[in-house]
Amino acid sequence: MRQLYHMPISPACRKVRLALTEKNLEFELVEERDWERRREFLMLNPAGEVPVLVEDEAEPICGATPITEYLEETSTDVKLMPSDPHARAEMRRLIDWFDRKFAVEVSDGLIFEKVTRRFLSSAEGGGAPDMVVVRAALHNLRYHLDYICFLMEERNWLAGEEMTLADLTAAAHLSCLDYVGDVPWAQYQGAKDWYVKIKSRPGFRQLLADHVAGMPPPKLYANLDF
Repeated sequence: MRQLYHMPISPACRKVRLALTEKNLEFELVEERDWERRREFLMLNPAGEVPVLVEDEAEPICGATPITEYLEETSTDVKLMPSDPHARAEMRRLIDWFDRKFAVEVSDGLIFEKVTRRFLSSAEGGGAPDMVVVRAALHNLRYHLDYICFLMEERNWLAGEEMTLADLTAAAHLSCLDYVGDVPWAQYQGAKDWYVKIKSRPGFRQLLADHVAGMPPPKLYANLDF
């Protein structure tokens, strides 16, 4: 059984989980608090970061991009990347948008302040959220939701007419923010309609069952008709 070392509220980990499930691949989740720097985990990934995929006796594959590209190359029954070079370039542009721009401007700050801090000691930076960071991230989020609405005006999915890894990437980030109740879906109908579609896919069921100890999600988090 392949194993995925992950954290529940991690966009990178959730992207890999969605890709594995969309490709109908069985896997076991192993929760890893990477800030603890466990020696055994560092032997799998010297960078000390999740996600890490381990298959049988093969070398571990570390990082969301290497893992998803590996899955696309080795599990070809279900394709998550378009074959057309221009369509693939657009998909990669949007993946970069969410994994770099959206992460820096929104999800990294919100997830650290609202989730990760809860599990850190005071010496490690734990404590109350920095509301300056939180307010800035929430302000930036609206710009990105506007952009999703713009994309969906003439497309069925973010990168074109078919669902791709770009949709899984964006959904992974937004589902983490949805867990902490920070996405104003009602004000962004185009983004909400897109999220309803992807949230209803079988691959999302496992994400919607996630529960962080001492931090339950809002009631609408697991509701497909929100």
